Amino acid sequence: MSDMATSKDTGPFWARVRTALSAIRPDREHKLVYGQAAIARSIGMKPKLGPLIEEELAMGWRLSGLRNVSLSLLVIEVDRFDDYVAVYGPEEADAMVQDVLGAITAARPREGDNVLRLGRNSFVIVLPDLPVLMARAAAVKMGAAIRKCAIPHRDSHAGSVSVSMGLAVANPEANYDRTFFEAAAEALKKAQRRGLGRIEMMDLRPGQERRRKRLAA
Repeated sequence: MSDMATSKDTGPFWARVRTALSAIRPDREHKLVYGQAAIARSIGMKPKLGPLIEEELAMGWRLSGLRNVSLSLLVIEVDRFDDYVAVYGPEEADAMVQDVLGAITAARPREGDNVLRLGRNSFVIVLPDLPVLMARAAAVKMGAAIRKCAIPHRDSHAGSVSVSMGLAVANPEANYDRTFFEAAAEALKKAQRRGLGRIEMMDLRPGQERRRKRLAA
């Protein structure tokens, strides 16, 4: 089973993305992308994203910059995953994550948007040329799709499996800025501090515009 959702019908923008990606990476679409994002964040380390996510971020950044459009990034994490594992066991937890992956994939805004696994219970979705309000609406739709699955989680206050999400948006230019992912991860941490099933956003565009004006002055 693949942990990346793909489609052949992606439209002109993502067709170019896929062509460029296929040129720099051989057939790795069905390999899992594992990191230790949750553990790394808990001890203040930067997570290792893995080659698929790094390439997707860099390519989305570069092509969005060339087209002069914004780039959104969603980082999604299953709430209280360790508690789920403790209650239901690792095999049931893996099956639950696959169900969550299926719900997210079905609710993604465009068929060509990849849902990439990060660690055991996290996902990354790079969303080029998608207005931020549409990206947030898509995140809300994904959360609702997971709640509709009603996967029991008796150690969660919600009573069923939920996810928290961090959304970052930027106007890319020049080389890929690795702080973009960190901004989405920080938004995720903020969402998790607020409770279960929350969404928080970090908009990097105002700060980017201020820097550009300073450099132009």
